[in-house]
Amino acid sequence: MCKVIVELLFSLKQRMITGYNIFNLKQMESLDKILAQVTRPARYTGGEWNAIVKQWEATPNRIVLCYPEIYEIGMSNLALPILYEIINSRQDALAERVYAPWMDMEAILRRESLALFSLESRHSLKEFDVIGFSLDYELTYTNVLNILDLAQIPLFSSERGGHYPLIIAGGSCALNPEPMSDFIDLFVIGEGEEVILELLDVLRAYKGNREELLKQAAGIEGVYVPSFYRVDYNEDGTVRSIVPRLPEAMARIRRRTVNKLGLSPARPVVPYVEAVHDRGSVEIQRGCTRGCRFCQAGMIYRPVRERSHEEVIAAVSEMLGNCGYAEVSLLSLSAGDYPEIEKLALGLAQQFYGKDLALSLPSLRLDSSVLKLLELLPLSRKVTLTFAPEAGSERLRRVINKNLSDEVILSTLGSIMDKGWTKIKLYFMVGLPSETIEDVRGIEELVSRIRHLAKNSRLRVGVSLLVPKPHTPCQWLAQETEEQLLPKYELLKSGLRREGVKFSWPDSRVSQIEAALSRGDRRLGRVIHYAWREGCKFDAWTEHFNYQKWMDAFQEFGLHPRFYANRKRDLGETLAWSHIDTGVSSEFLMSEYHKMWQGEETPDCRYGECNACGLQNWQLDNLSCAGQRLPSSP
Repeated sequence: MCKVIVELLFSLKQRMITGYNIFNLKQMESLDKILAQVTRPARYTGGEWNAIVKQWEATPNRIVLCYPEIYEIGMSNLALPILYEIINSRQDALAERVYAPWMDMEAILRRESLALFSLESRHSLKEFDVIGFSLDYELTYTNVLNILDLAQIPLFSSERGGHYPLIIAGGSCALNPEPMSDFIDLFVIGEGEEVILELLDVLRAYKGNREELLKQAAGIEGVYVPSFYRVDYNEDGTVRSIVPRLPEAMARIRRRTVNKLGLSPARPVVPYVEAVHDRGSVEIQRGCTRGCRFCQAGMIYRPVRERSHEEVIAAVSEMLGNCGYAEVSLLSLSAGDYPEIEKLALGLAQQFYGKDLALSLPSLRLDSSVLKLLELLPLSRKVTLTFAPEAGSERLRRVINKNLSDEVILSTLGSIMDKGWTKIKLYFMVGLPSETIEDVRGIEELVSRIRHLAKNSRLRVGVSLLVPKPHTPCQWLAQETEEQLLPKYELLKSGLRREGVKFSWPDSRVSQIEAALSRGDRRLGRVIHYAWREGCKFDAWTEHFNYQKWMDAFQEFGLHPRFYANRKRDLGETLAWSHIDTGVSSEFLMSEYHKMWQGEETPDCRYGECNACGLQNWQLDNLSCAGQRLPSSP
């Protein structure tokens, strides 16, 4: 086995040297010596199919894109391939990749005093002009610090001079940038396809003049430079104000939104190591107007934009030709809402009939519309179908604006099982507003009824805890404490296991830290740094999460996660993200908050009147508001 690995690495090395002749050979030789000492060395070799390697010296703008998790998880992220292709399409720029090294690789890098490097050229990260982080989960924040430290780059932006790379970040977590504002030079708020090109122009014009570069970048819509703002606090610890310190800084940062979706990445990099989602992905639609009140994505990715049927079919065809995948996922927040989704499914089935292509729709709504899709799509019966009823009672589903009746859920799942699909996973949440123990018992009762629809079905039930997210109607809620959640866990554990269901329940302490970081303010930068310094990293991994170290970090600065996670906010409180404008207004969110407690439904605005969420006031080219279906790309 070792001989095979050595031969593979030698082959890759020869291919890289002869093909591109740009690598730091000393760094490469040092790396080759240590790869045999780590698990899954292909995480670090680069040279994958479709990877793009440009001439380093001939390219003035050099960006390394980072998803702060291990390779297998990062390679499943869709944002990086989009930006990777956009940046590399420019002659004056190159984009390379890096992911968080696993523990064994980190130990060797530190022991050998080697700086963390990119996959494509093995240049150390500190040689790049920009390091761009994609932040989609709060429990990767300590990984960001660890990556910067392994790259031998100062962690705090205030300590980095002009010769260090510009550190930028985007992703859904950037919609509350404050907890990471001590470490990030600038945030991209919203969608990055256009912003990245404008930032590249500023980078090229002002490279070497960091202060002027940041001032110019601050003038780009969707860019937030935290060092240009001052945060003041009230005596009770709540935020008093967030105000600009410089004239270049805007009072409110408006989320950047692209008018139409560009072409789907045609030649995504194919990993050598099996990724978590080992398949091709084509985004068929972005945005959702279902209005689930707990769902941040449904709020921050409005308005709805779609790719045409022709674009989707062409993208799938290109991906198969360029990557060789046997499965392609059609991505959307709600795939069943894509216009004429049955027609698209039929077109794909006809186009690729006999080519052993499996298609997956990871975001199916649990109603009758799914039945026809399952008949049309060439889905393998080995695929686990995943649905999210979210709550165990119809009353509680109305509270969160997910209006599915028990009758619809049972009849739909019964028909699905009758057609031969026996592997079903259901997602529920607990800790929802106005939830009672009877609502929780409703989960057990509903699952029991589903279980008895088909005795041979393999049913898995995952229960998550509500994490109130910024820019949602739930942003003012108090997250339930471990003491409140314990009796709910005991009830579900005994009831569901008695039914022979595979049941999973999260660690409530992990959810508390996630909620604290999600709704935290700028003071949490010190907490994150202290936790990292004490050894916290890969906090999303159960075996590495250390609650006590996080508690010590909060205590060190006179703070507590309860203040951020388990405290109800007054509707008039200045929130840590109040200066971030997503387009969905505070008035709309407050209205939804009140409706939530009243159990009042807000209908999908695509099929009725505008709900006045705020986007109707935005002046977007060809986009009037989230409630009007937008024309597909030509």
